[in-house]
Amino acid sequence: MKCITYKGGYKYQLKRDYSVEIPIKPESDIPSASKPSEYIVLSTNGMLLIKCGYAWDGPSGPTIDTQNFMRGSLIHDALYQLIREGHLTEVPHREQADRLLKEHCIEDGMSSIRAWWVYHGVRLGGGPAVDPDRQRPIKQAPKGCE
Repeated sequence: MKCITYKGGYKYQLKRDYSVEIPIKPESDIPSASKPSEYIVLSTNGMLLIKCGYAWDGPSGPTIDTQNFMRGSLIHDALYQLIREGHLTEVPHREQADRLLKEHCIEDGMSSIRAWWVYHGVRLGGGPAVDPDRQRPIKQAPKGCE
């Protein structure tokens, strides 16, 4: 029996490339030849490109996936992935990613009170999401396949 190989835990998939200028400016372009990243590009001038096909889990925690949360969650998840993969350091980039989440949510119409809660939620609970050992496991289906 043939099986499929996949990763779980994603709810959304980007259907067009998305780019945005951010204040995070790495010393060299990401990805580099030694550390590839299939769906995310971050240039030294702070241009973040998230490519069509990128999958993310949307807003995390006890929250509702609203339109004013989606763009911020996309950017935030991509930056956390770059930290997890070792392209960016946790300090100072995790805190910068958390601030960008808050700023984009407010820019997209989220109330400042809710954005404040979102920011503090990721500051308190987001640490494990940048841990390099927290990669999503590769799974196979159906049961017993080879």
